Amino acid sequence: MNLSDLGPAKGSRKKRKRIGRGPGSGHGKTAGKGNKGQKSRQGYSRRWDFEGGQMPLVRRLPKRGFRNLFRKEFAVVNLDRLKDFAEGATVTPESLLQKGILKKTLDGVKVLGRGDLGRKLTVKAHRFSAEALRKIQEAGGVAEVIEKAGS
Repeated sequence: MNLSDLGPAKGSRKKRKRIGRGPGSGHGKTAGKGNKGQKSRQGYSRRWDFEGGQMPLVRRLPKRGFRNLFRKEFAVVNLDRLKDFAEGATVTPESLLQKGILKKTLDGVKVLGRGDLGRKLTVKAHRFSAEALRKIQEAGGVAEVIEKAGS
């Protein structure tokens, strides 16, 4: 191997195609755009739903359902996730965020009844399922409903 043999790996360096630079370039005349038509014109860009003038699929299909703009979305926590808290502790949305049990509180926190609590806790949340409420009270704990400001 000589110093003169050194060079970039085969195919690692590519030359940019210079289109529209005469017949000798191999990409002259129509510059790789074919002959005539809307797609060959300068500045052409197609709408995402354009289907050549045919009625687009998005508009052919019927609209279904309803999306409530004022819907409240709650971050849910099951009782089995509250095992990280010590006996007699107060569980709030802020403490759930600090422990990493929740990532966001969204429009509020709802406690669901999966699992057993097994300890006396004061749980403060925006909503409780009937099962969660029953299990918290059976364990000797207290469930307090928080009212969110502006609701």
